[in-house]
Amino acid sequence: MTTVTAEEIVAADVRTTGGTGKPRIGGTSTYTAVLAEVKSAGLLQRRRGFYWALFSALLSATVGCGVVFVLLGDSWWQLLVAAALGVLFTQFAFLSHEAAHRQIFDSRVWNDRAGRYLGTFLVGLSYSWWMNKHTRHHGNPNTLGKDPDIDPDTIVFIPEDAARTTGVWRRLVRFQGWLFFPLLTLEGVNLHRHAVMSVLRGAQDRPDPRGRALEGVLLVLRFGLYFTAIFSLLPLGLALAFLGVQLAVFGVMMGASFAPNHKGMPTIAPDAKVDFFSRQVLTSRNIRGGWWVSFLMGGLNYQVEHHLFPSMPRPALKKARLLVREHCQKLGVPYTETSLSHSYALVVRYLNDVGLAARDPFACPLVSQLRIH
Repeated sequence: MTTVTAEEIVAADVRTTGGTGKPRIGGTSTYTAVLAEVKSAGLLQRRRGFYWALFSALLSATVGCGVVFVLLGDSWWQLLVAAALGVLFTQFAFLSHEAAHRQIFDSRVWNDRAGRYLGTFLVGLSYSWWMNKHTRHHGNPNTLGKDPDIDPDTIVFIPEDAARTTGVWRRLVRFQGWLFFPLLTLEGVNLHRHAVMSVLRGAQDRPDPRGRALEGVLLVLRFGLYFTAIFSLLPLGLALAFLGVQLAVFGVMMGASFAPNHKGMPTIAPDAKVDFFSRQVLTSRNIRGGWWVSFLMGGLNYQVEHHLFPSMPRPALKKARLLVREHCQKLGVPYTETSLSHSYALVVRYLNDVGLAARDPFACPLVSQLRIH
């Protein structure tokens, strides 16, 4: 969360460069200048060797899990295999995300093919549904009415939406910060549900009938093969436990990778005039921690740079960070980063603060503190 005073920033262990007051909004030339530096440094060049090596390692690990799964048979040690698969499916989802952003191949067609087969066949997600949603998010991050990632769901991210909740949902929202991580255990099921519904709805998310049919076939093959293997080799109780663990680990890892990047950062009014550079930087939060955090989050820990240069390959984001921070320092645009553990604490606190509006919409201070007009 971008805080309002320097004292709050220190207390929250959030390092924000470029000023702590109301940011000075830059212009088109701001982005043009930093983009020129990035291109000059070769940071937009494809890193196919990295991606082929990563894909090979992940595929080998998945095959290894399959071999161990068969050898273990009726054993509760299978739950470790389930957890490992949850991690691996998350990593394949990251690769699908990077292919969708044209980070892997020069060809748009090959990127789309890679993204669809990785995301839909291996992971069980709807590539077209995700592309539709994620494209809108990148164009207007944290912008009211334009960013689907802050639309109300089980969790609400805007005080006004919390104030409109009723019944059981209102009681849930009051404590949503504390419930956030337990609810993420269901996110894997939710993502698979969206995949199936996207195919069934058709025209709304996938206007191309052939593309819709392909996605439907890939999902049927994916779930058919996966469920057949689990329920044919394991007794019913163990099979259900296996699925539960795998889906819970997958859901937590997916949600825990995306949530720290924008939740609790400033929101933008739909009619606000904010240039591209400032819009992307002000609404994004980077996560410190080195290579292991980059692996766990699929490079999304460099969220500022990813939003400024969506087609930049994962290995180049670290170097781009230095260039972007320098520009933010010169322009007085806040550049925010924190540790992984503290980012989670900030997300929980932010969601609990939003939940105040479910009790009393006038008791929540976030509207004035975190809204860019």
